[in-house]
Amino acid sequence: MSAPVLAAYSYCEAVTGQQARNFAYGIRLLPAEKRQAMSALYALSRRVDDIGDGTLAPEAKLARLDDTRALLDRVRKGAVDEDDTDPVAVALTDAARRFPIPLGGLDELIDGVLMDVRGDTYETWDDLKAYCRCVAGAIGRVSLGVFGTTPGAPGAERAAEYADTLGLALQLTNILRDVREDAGNGRTYLPSDDLAKFGCSAGFHSATPSAGADFAGLVHFEVRRARALFAEGLRLLPMLDRRSGACVAAMAGIYRRLLDRIERDPEAVLRGRVSLPGREKAYVAVRGLSGLDARQISRQTIRRRG
Repeated sequence: MSAPVLAAYSYCEAVTGQQARNFAYGIRLLPAEKRQAMSALYALSRRVDDIGDGTLAPEAKLARLDDTRALLDRVRKGAVDEDDTDPVAVALTDAARRFPIPLGGLDELIDGVLMDVRGDTYETWDDLKAYCRCVAGAIGRVSLGVFGTTPGAPGAERAAEYADTLGLALQLTNILRDVREDAGNGRTYLPSDDLAKFGCSAGFHSATPSAGADFAGLVHFEVRRARALFAEGLRLLPMLDRRSGACVAAMAGIYRRLLDRIERDPEAVLRGRVSLPGREKAYVAVRGLSGLDARQISRQTIRRRG
């Protein structure tokens, strides 16, 4: 690997370590080449997210997203030189040469962020699911291009489907965790049908639920939905090699534990961001590396087939 490419990967890894601590806990379990490729994917994804979440006027955001889509076209064509001034483009181009990454998933991410720029809202779970597939499910499928599946793994033809579903589970957990922050930015992601069902249509602009709202009921309803998505998506684990499976298990494990905390104290998400201490994240990482989750899911799958 040339010095410019190594430097580009180092930049992407620094971005990942600074901006995505949960993600970084997972990818540190990967061998170097896969860890570098995942950092490149994250750095590009972060750039797209930052455009959507930034303070630029909508027209400027649209122009930046168009520029990023053009950059992806250059990466796809292998038209980014090693001495290019954009380290993310250099790293992503190298990663796409090394791994069969479906870069179209990053175009889907841009499509999802365009929904944010337009201020789209979601009436039903099916509506929200379409958004989540763009901003998270697609990232699951793109990541699978780096992880790969083990040769002869039973059910591997459904691996992309499971990766997509796992992305949905992670995104719904994010949405629950960030309801107050999103409300402050003028965004509501939870389906309006669900909000109406639990008397929460007034939104989430204070540290306590609005009068008459069954906020705990809403949170528990969405937690159950997220758990079902995790249960389905984690069927991916036995199809991965040990270290890729450890990475996925660690990231999913952190978010499942966030769900546990949110379920125990639903109003905590209105008071601030729910997070896990470092020691608990480390425990989840070690558990993932042990392969315990993958073995449990393999046994469950065999029982279902039997």
